[in-house]
Parts: sequence; structure tokens; C-alpha cells
Amino acid sequence: MTLLSFLSRTPQLARYSSSPLGRRLSSASANKPVLTLFTKKPCPLCDEAKEALEPYKGRFILQEVDITLSENSVWCDKYKYDIPVFHLNGKFLMKHRVDIQKFEDQLMKMELQNDENQ
Repeated sequence: MTLLSFLSRTPQLARYSSSPLGRRLSSASANKPVLTLFTKKPCPLCDEAKEALEPYKGRFILQEVDITLSENSVWCDKYKYDIPVFHLNGKFLMKHRVDIQKFEDQLMKMELQNDENQ
């Protein structure tokens, strides 16, 4: 597994930067949700999905799991016909294509939960 942490801020987060909530969200980078992408090489749909998520890259950590590696055979058996598949903090979120509305809703929900727990 490769773990990629994206560090830049998104326009949505910058929009809240002057509010107390925005400041807490910006400083909570250590508590960013983990978005796991089950993928393989080549995967044009996975590349397309990552492009769709580009505007949000400062708000989550992307973890890519190559299902063709022997240590990931369980995921290969499960998802070989469905990639890209995304899990958010270990829970299934979406497959085949990025559902931006679903992703935004779940991401905001996690950010608000993190803010309440601080």
C-alpha cells in the first residue's frame, strides 16, 4: 500500500478560514479522513476518479491499494470487476465512478465530527 498525503488547501476550506470552524478544520490536518482507492495498473477509470477528487485533496489522505499484489488477493477477489472502489475511513463509499455529492456529504460529516471531538 502506498500512502499519499495531500497538503494543499481547497477553496471550500479557505472559504471558512475566517470562521472558528474553518480555523479548527484547517488545523486538524492530523485528523484528516483516509480515502482508500482500490486500483490496479493501468486503470483509466481510477485516473479519472483521482482527477475528479483533485479539488478536495487537502481535506483527506489518499491511500491506494493495488489489488494485483499478492498481499491484496482478498481485495482482488472482491473488487476485480469493480475498480475504482473507494472506502472512507474503512467503510465502503462508492465504486466505478466518483459520486461528488456523496463524497462531499460524507467528507463534511467527518470534518464536523472531528471538530466536535476536539
